[in-house]
Order: sequence, then C-alpha cells, then structure tokens
Amino acid sequence: MGSAKNSSTAARKARIEEMRRAEQARERRSRLLVVAASAVVVAGLVVGGVVLVNARSDGKDSTASGDAKNSGDSGHFTTGKDGVRTWSGKLARTHVTTKVSYPMHPPVGGNHNPVWLNCNGDVYTKAVPDENAVHALEHGAVWVTYTGKAQKADVDALAAKVKKTPYSLMSPYENQAAPLILSAWGHQVAVKSAADPEVDKFFATYVQGRQTPEPGASCTGGVMK
Repeated sequence: MGSAKNSSTAARKARIEEMRRAEQARERRSRLLVVAASAVVVAGLVVGGVVLVNARSDGKDSTASGDAKNSGDSGHFTTGKDGVRTWSGKLARTHVTTKVSYPMHPPVGGNHNPVWLNCNGDVYTKAVPDENAVHALEHGAVWVTYTGKAQKADVDALAAKVKKTPYSLMSPYENQAAPLILSAWGHQVAVKSAADPEVDKFFATYVQGRQTPEPGASCTGGVMK
C-alpha cells in the first residue's frame, strides 16, 4: 500500500511540475509577443514620423507660397545656326503662388504656378499669366505668342495649327522682341511668318520633345484664361 501511495504521489508531483513548466513557457511566449508587438508599434510610429517630416520637407521644396518673385533662373541664351535660342544655365522648377519676374520674355522656364495653363491646342485671345504658361512648357507644350505687329493672316494660320496640335497653346504677348515667337522649355525662336519652315521644325522637335521636364503630364484640367 505504501509503495502504491508513494508512486501516486510521485506521479502527481510530476504532472504538477510538467504543468508548471508549461505555464512558464506560455508566460515566456506571451512576454515575447508583447515585446514584439510593442516594437512593431514603436517602429510604425517612427516610420510614420519620418514620412510626415519628409513629406513636409518635400512640400517646402516643391511649393513656396511666400514672396518668391524671383524666377530662380540663371544663365543666358545661346543662338544656334537655325536661329533657335537655347537657355544655357539653370531653369528652376519650384511651384510658387506669386507673380514671377522672368529674365526672358516670353519665359522659357523657371519657378511657376502650381496649376498649368490648358495646352491641348488651346488658342487664347487675351494675354495669359506667364506663371501658368511656364507650367505648360514644363509639360512639354509649345507656346506660340504674337504682338499687335503680327500679320492677321499669320496669326490665323498659326492658330489653326495650334488647334490641331495637342501640347500646344497660343496667346497674344506684347512684351516680346519680335512679332511672332515660338517657345518651349529652355528653347525659343522668332519666326518671320506662319509659312516659315522653322515653325514646323520647332513643333516637330519640341512638342513633347526631349527637353520636356515632365513628359506625358496633362495639358488639360488646368486653368483657362
């Protein structure tokens, strides 16, 4: 009897010890899970904070809402044998919400409004804001401008060409050196007439050309003046 009792007691102690070890193991697993979950939460907060800071930093780099009236451009034009003037130097691309003073007229780049001017073959009969037009150039548009000295027949012919050419626009522009000027991002040429061979060449080269900072960006859904 004593032997059987001792055996039963030993078995019970063994089961209790086994249960105790199992409970300790569960507690260890629970602690590890809590620590791991806490680490994930902390990491998420850190990453989220970094993303937020970077987003704010990026916003400051891409958009300025103060008195950023300077175009941010530096350099000068060089004229090629074909008469096309190419800007040699820096053309800034910061978004600003103020008027900008450009070093060339019409401008061929520089700081500009966050909203582009519609340039899907749009012909404007009144002057348009430089800041919006420059954004259209950034999207790969060609901008045809003319003064009151331009011949009506040339204006009409160029308007017809623009209307059938996506990524182009046209508007009057009195503050320019020649009656008829074609502009793209970083490039510009004065033409003698709508029949000037340089018109077709300029369109073929610069409408969504290699100079485009943002190829494929929209030319619709912007501002219409």
